[in-house]
Amino acid sequence: MKIAVDDLTGSEIIAFLESHLTDMRSTTPPESKHALDLDALRKPDVTFWSAEDGGSVVGCGAVKRLDPEHGEIKSMRTDPSRKRSGIASTLLGHIIGEARRMGYTRLSLETGANDFFAPARALYEKFEFEYCAPFADYREDPNSVFMTRLL
Repeated sequence: MKIAVDDLTGSEIIAFLESHLTDMRSTTPPESKHALDLDALRKPDVTFWSAEDGGSVVGCGAVKRLDPEHGEIKSMRTDPSRKRSGIASTLLGHIIGEARRMGYTRLSLETGANDFFAPARALYEKFEFEYCAPFADYREDPNSVFMTRLL
C-alpha cells in the first residue's frame, strides 16, 4: 500500500470522497454532519493523504490545522470492500507520524456517536485517543463524539 499527499484532482479520489459524503449524509442528521467537502479539503490549512493498493484508492485521511500545535483528523475512510484489512490502522499511524513531523503536539477528532461509527471509535481508542469535550468550534451534540491525544 502506498500513502501519499494527494492534491484532490484525480477522478478516483473525487469519487471516493463523494461516497464518503454520501455515507455521512445517510447516517448523520444534517445539523450534525461535520465532514469536509472537496473545496474545504483543498484549503491550505488541510493536508490530505490517499492510500492506494494495486492502483486503486483504498483509503484516505486528512489533518486540518487548528493552531500551530493542534490538528484535527478529518475524512478518514476505508473502501467498504476492504474494511477490517488493516488499511485504517496503517493510514492512521502514518497520519500521526506526519502530524508529529509537522510540529503538532495534539490531534483531535469528531466522529459519530451511533453504531455505524463504532469501528471508527474502536480504531481511535486503539491508537490511544481519549474521549474529550468539544474542541475548536464544535458544540455538544448527541450525534457526535470527540476524542483527542497528545503526540
